[in-house]
Amino acid sequence: MATAVSPASAGTAQPIAIDGFVKRFGAHAAVDGVSLAVQAGECLGLLGPNGAGKTTLIRGIAGRMTPNAGSIRIFGASAGTPAAHRVLGWVPQELAIYPRLTCRENLNSFGRYQGLSGRELDERAAWCLDWAALADRAGAPAHHLSGGMKRRLNMAAGIIHRPSVVLMDEPTVGVDPQSRIRIFEMIEALREQGTSILYTTHYMEEAERLCSRIAVIDHGRIIAEGTHEELVRSVFGSSTQVVARFSGPADGIAAWVTARGGRVTDGAAHFTIERPAEIAAMLDSATQAGFEPADVLLRRPNLEAVFLQLTGRELRD
Repeated sequence: MATAVSPASAGTAQPIAIDGFVKRFGAHAAVDGVSLAVQAGECLGLLGPNGAGKTTLIRGIAGRMTPNAGSIRIFGASAGTPAAHRVLGWVPQELAIYPRLTCRENLNSFGRYQGLSGRELDERAAWCLDWAALADRAGAPAHHLSGGMKRRLNMAAGIIHRPSVVLMDEPTVGVDPQSRIRIFEMIEALREQGTSILYTTHYMEEAERLCSRIAVIDHGRIIAEGTHEELVRSVFGSSTQVVARFSGPADGIAAWVTARGGRVTDGAAHFTIERPAEIAAMLDSATQAGFEPADVLLRRPNLEAVFLQLTGRELRD
């Protein structure tokens, strides 16, 4: 059975080390001086609104574009070099599989692109089929697979050479809940083997479950970095979140919420308070304004609240 390349086998350098990376398109800096590192064996979540610079940064790590300044190294090798390609896997957001080839034929093709052949290729293809829960569909053409199965095959094609570090760009887009859970298990299996992962997603619950550390990028810069708990503590301290729904005119409610320093998301009012006693004053104010409280929830801020506070935008904005 083929085994994963361990980080130690790739040297003692960091799996990914980004130093002052800058990429401009004309006068626009898509990535503006990013420095970031992925540590051995960790899953680092890269979160940011659309247009924040995630895709440009991922393409830079994959060696698909040359920076205007700064550097990216994969286990000490410059991004885009053969040495970097040997230890790097990339699972793109867009499906990159051959629809008319079977699952096994797809993996054999991508394995050959990585220089694999013979028994080694057969063993790695068999491991990937088992890892992706596609062993029973090995002979099925890719275009006959469900959306979730295609996603899993896409992931398997990206790691057929068993890399030490993997870029995963929104691997669960468009899949059903059952397939999403299976993908989570696949990623967790890689982490258990010591694989380092840079993971982008539009789903906060995925980042909270899978990522040991989070980096938030906006306008081409890293604006926050740390564990889930560290980010919540640095942004909110000991504050508590109040999520409330009121009956009444939506425009009037939104204006009242904004005037009290809150925000409206998906029809619910979100406030940050320091003391639970503040809730009574808030509800009294709502009643005086003619808005009847329908539901009130008190909770500690989560990663989504941190993201909104830092960027002022939803993750998909």
